[in-house]
Amino acid sequence: MRLIILGPPGAGKGTQSARLSETLDIPAISTGDIFRANIKEGTELGQQVQELLAAGKFVPDDVTNAIVADRLSHDDAAGGYLLDGYPRTLAQVEALDALLAEQGHALDAVLELTVDTEEVVARLLKRAEIEGRADDTEEVIRERMSIYVQQTEPLSTLYRERGLLREVDGMSEVDVVFARLMAALGR
Repeated sequence: MRLIILGPPGAGKGTQSARLSETLDIPAISTGDIFRANIKEGTELGQQVQELLAAGKFVPDDVTNAIVADRLSHDDAAGGYLLDGYPRTLAQVEALDALLAEQGHALDAVLELTVDTEEVVARLLKRAEIEGRADDTEEVIRERMSIYVQQTEPLSTLYRERGLLREVDGMSEVDVVFARLMAALGR
């Protein structure tokens, strides 16, 4: 199964992706996790990404596309995967479409977690406090939300037109949201 999970920062994508990955026996591939690992390791990519995130910006498409293409070439992704945080832009959708076509594959579904903006801001501020994430200040969170609306929401429209979008209310307890996601996948 080849899936994408969409939703603004703080919608619970990471939490739900881990559960879906385990249940569906496919890797959850998070661009955010890949970027954070590079930051922690002090790689050149990590230094670039850290500067961008500190300013509330996203990583450029060409860098993100290359990282995802490399990750999808790993053996564990041959039978399917769940993409979390990718694609974020229409240009990234085009790159993913080309990669899937090259591999002879197609997406099975795009899951979108819908949430209340103010609730998400509160969630992210709490997460920043607990996890010590310097990039999660209120100003940066609101900038990321604004960028999400501008760049990523058009993906919902595109995937809806393709008949792939499954909107799921993400404003409940983790188990309830997970049950909704499984129902959206017909499981």
